[in-house]
Amino acid sequence: MRLLPFLAALLPTATLAAPDPSNWGTVLEEARGQTVYWHAWGGSTATNDFITWLGDRVSDEYGVTLEHVKLTDTADAVTRVLSEKQAGANTGGAVDLVWINGANFATMKEADLLFGPYATELPNYDLVAEEGVVTTDFGMPVEGFESPWAKAQFVFMYDSADAEPLDSMEALQQWAAENPGRFTFPQPPDFLGTTFLKQALVSLVDDPSVLQDPVDAHDFDDVTQPLWTYLDELTPNLWRGGAAYPSSGPAQFQLITDEEIDIAPSLSPSEASTAITNFQLPESVRTFVPDDGTIGNVSFVAIPYNSDAKAGAMVVANELLAPEVQLHAQDPDVLGYGTVLDIDKLTTTQAQAFADLNLGVATLGPSELGEALPEPDATWSKAIEAAWIERYGAE
Repeated sequence: MRLLPFLAALLPTATLAAPDPSNWGTVLEEARGQTVYWHAWGGSTATNDFITWLGDRVSDEYGVTLEHVKLTDTADAVTRVLSEKQAGANTGGAVDLVWINGANFATMKEADLLFGPYATELPNYDLVAEEGVVTTDFGMPVEGFESPWAKAQFVFMYDSADAEPLDSMEALQQWAAENPGRFTFPQPPDFLGTTFLKQALVSLVDDPSVLQDPVDAHDFDDVTQPLWTYLDELTPNLWRGGAAYPSSGPAQFQLITDEEIDIAPSLSPSEASTAITNFQLPESVRTFVPDDGTIGNVSFVAIPYNSDAKAGAMVVANELLAPEVQLHAQDPDVLGYGTVLDIDKLTTTQAQAFADLNLGVATLGPSELGEALPEPDATWSKAIEAAWIERYGAE
C-alpha cells in the first residue's frame, strides 16, 4: 500500500533501503518482471547500442526490462529525483538507475537521494580493482552508494613521427621549451583543458592529498603556486605562444593532422585509435602517460532512494561488472571504455580474453596505463579555472 507523502517523508531512509543486496537470491527473485528506467547520456549511437545490447542480456537472463531514458545532461535526472523528494514522492520514482559521477553524485549523496549502500554487496563487485578512483568520486567517498562500470584516464596523444613519450610533466615542460608551439591543450573551462591543469597540479604539489579536501580547507594560493610557476614557463612555448587555444579535445585532431602540433591531451585512452580508424588522425599517432600516473575517473551507476525497481537496478549494476560485459565495453568497435575489473581476479580464460582484445594501434593496455590518480575534490575545478582565466585566458 502506498504511503501518504507526509508519512513517507517522516520515515528514515534506511526503512526504504530494501531489498537487501547481501541476499542476492531474494534480489534476483524480486527483480524478475521489473522494468528499470536507466537515465543515461544518449548523445552517442555507440552508447545507445551498448545499452540496448545490455538490455537484451538482462531480459534473457534475469527477466528484467531495461529502458534507456536518454539524457543530454545528467543534472536533469538529479533535479527530477530532488523534485520528487521535495513533493514527498518517496516511492514510485521516475528514475530507477542513473549514470553518474562527480558533482552530480555529490549532490545526490548529500541530499540523501540515493539507495544504499549496495554496490560492494553485488556479487561481481568482488572482481573490481578497488583503487582510489572507485572508492572516491571527485573527492567524495563512494561508500557503496554507486557502482563503477567504466574507466577513463588522462593520456597524451603524440605523433611518433615527430615526438617521443615523456615520463613526467616536467619533461613535457622541457620538451615544449625545446619544441615551441608544438603542444597545446583545450581552453578552460573546457573539461579536458581543466583536467590538464589538475593533472599538472596533482603532479607538482608537495602533498597531493590536500586536493582531496574542499578547496576552502586550504590556502588556495599556497597550494596552487607550483602550478602557476609551471604554467608561467610553459605558456609562452604553447601553440601560438598561448595566445589562442583549441576549443575542445576533438578540435586538437586537425592541429595534429595539419602538423601544427605534435602532442595533445586526451581523457580517453582509446580516443586516438578510434580517430585513426575514422581518418581524423594520422596513423603515426600514439599515446603515453607519465611514470607517476595520471588522473582517472570512473562512470558509476546509482539507484535513487525512491525507485520501485531497486532489485532490477541492482541486477543491471551487477551485470555491468560481468567480465563478458566489461570485455564488450572495452572493445574499441563497441565503446572503447577502460575496464574497472582487476584482471588478476579473473579466471585464466577471462584474463586471456582481455589480453587478446585488440585495443587499437594507439591504445595503451591496462598495465601500460599505470596508476590512475584520484580526481581532486570537485570544488578545485572551478577555483582553478577562474584563476587560470584571470592569469592566462585568451581573448
